[in-house]
Amino acid sequence: MKFAPQIVHAQAIAPQPWRNGGGQTRELLTWPAASASAAAPGAASAWQLRISLAEVSSSGQFSAYPGVQRWFTVVDGAGVRLMLDGIKHHLDAGSGPLNFAGEAVVYCEPVAGPTRDLNLMYASGTALMLPCRSDACWTSPLTQRGLFTRCAGRWHIAGGPALELPAHTLLWLIDAAGLDFFFQAPRRNHRGPAGWWLGYTPG
Repeated sequence: MKFAPQIVHAQAIAPQPWRNGGGQTRELLTWPAASASAAAPGAASAWQLRISLAEVSSSGQFSAYPGVQRWFTVVDGAGVRLMLDGIKHHLDAGSGPLNFAGEAVVYCEPVAGPTRDLNLMYASGTALMLPCRSDACWTSPLTQRGLFTRCAGRWHIAGGPALELPAHTLLWLIDAAGLDFFFQAPRRNHRGPAGWWLGYTPG
């Protein structure tokens, strides 16, 4: 196909434990990719964009990322309670993604058992995370764009061939401004989107 996206399966990425022992993270993508080895894993100075999938098993405080903006959403599980700079937020897979500063003081408590949570962090530029509804078109001027799937389905660009994607997979295109994205997924019996559209333009 003309546009060859990068595809990352979360289960193929080795998890890294959190320093506080409250969970683990799978780093799905960093940009620029070459800079990922220039600093310690997860260090904000190593990337401008980072997309990761966290598995939260117990309560604890988020790591601080001064100068970084952060999008956060619950993928699976009963949800989490966040205390964000003194304000309470209750999030589950049916909630809209939350955007906040990386230096914010955030305490996270799983509601009832472990959760999987999607994170998009960016040190400059503009980024977006929004729910993906099956069969709905998403067009955006953001230059880098992609999809994280919550369930298996079929992704395609308008007029192009389709790609079958399993659940918990990241698809990413570097040059995607203005393209019409579609994702078709079977009906789900529980609350929440089929996945999340993700976008980024460097600053």
